[in-house]
Amino acid sequence: MLINNKKPQPNVEALMYRLLHQRSIKERFRLPLSKDDARAALKTAVQAEVQHRHREFITNEAFEKQLDCMAENLTSNNGKFGIALCGYCGNGKTTCVKALQQLINALQIHDSYDNSTYGLRIMTANEIAWKNKNDFSSWERIKTIPLLAIDDLGTEPREILDYGNVLNPIVDLLTKRYDEQLFTIFTTNLTLVQIREKYGDRIADRLNEMMDIIEFTNPTYRMK
Repeated sequence: MLINNKKPQPNVEALMYRLLHQRSIKERFRLPLSKDDARAALKTAVQAEVQHRHREFITNEAFEKQLDCMAENLTSNNGKFGIALCGYCGNGKTTCVKALQQLINALQIHDSYDNSTYGLRIMTANEIAWKNKNDFSSWERIKTIPLLAIDDLGTEPREILDYGNVLNPIVDLLTKRYDEQLFTIFTTNLTLVQIREKYGDRIADRLNEMMDIIEFTNPTYRMK
């Protein structure tokens, strides 16, 4: 009696199909507007934010270019899931983030994942570092909220000691959000070189994949 010891060969086509479809492709957060409409709405939201602070709204070539880059990121299918606003103090980075928050609130965009509406949570880097050490449950929620803005990245301590343990809150946060492909925007006075020096090559490379880098090289508005 002959015994067939050959193992059955897998169906290669079926295998490839399963590999391609066993994991769902995560949907990127986008504004439900055309680029031109998003740009116009964001500009109006910035103007409202400036007027809220009893300041004169000023536009210039640099600001118009920054708006254009933000609108492109927020409406295109370029694969990015974040924005980095880098530049000097007082030149509108945080104002743009607050304006985006107000725009998202006004649009009431439906989040099908948990049947709610999207909202942009804004936190300073120092606040995030404090939560990491002192409020673990809040820290765990922050890492996975759908939309997060980090203001003043780089002002927080690089490491935090907690009962002998060394914590790296921003590194851990950005790593988690990179892995989960969650929309993240931050403002910073650091240059790209300084970001790499502070957070390391791994985080810097992941930020390049995650985010469109928008540079704010215009002077401060606070003296005007």
